[in-house]
Amino acid sequence: MSKKIAVLVGSLRKDSYNLKVAKVFQKIAPPSLSLQIIQIGDLPLYNEDIDNNAPPASYTRFRQEIADCQGVIFVTPEYNRGLPAVIKNAIDVGSRPYGKSVWSKKPAAVVSVSQGAIGGFGANHQLRQSLVFLDMPTLQQPEAYIGNINATFDESGNITSKSEEFLTVIINSYASWVEKLSQ
Repeated sequence: MSKKIAVLVGSLRKDSYNLKVAKVFQKIAPPSLSLQIIQIGDLPLYNEDIDNNAPPASYTRFRQEIADCQGVIFVTPEYNRGLPAVIKNAIDVGSRPYGKSVWSKKPAAVVSVSQGAIGGFGANHQLRQSLVFLDMPTLQQPEAYIGNINATFDESGNITSKSEEFLTVIINSYASWVEKLSQ
């Protein structure tokens, strides 16, 4: 039976390279994984005042979708040497209310995607800091910093074969990681 894996995309742009990479992962994932892109753009900024008695429907939906998954892949750009607010907000929403985090023990992977040469290194490592606190065992190797992403897709939106090979190594390594942690 395949494991349901949440994929969180840190760019809200309709033609986002991060979304394109997430969709490639869905296409090439081994049968042991079923990847679901989870919507995070509709989550209001985390505020305990609106979360107490009747949390927003988007908070409840998001928390349940993550709770129903056996792992999480973060595909994120880097903004100003850090992670996008939408990813941090999703992390905060999922970690509350206190003591009811939906993240704990879920195997994670971080893939940073950037048009720059260093492939979102800062966002990747900043996100990993939060994942340690959330008790999410995170795939360490291969590291996934995808730079110069604009050269990775052709005019028709198809990924180059060399780049698809690299993404296949990442998703297969993650599948092995999930399997190892579920034993």
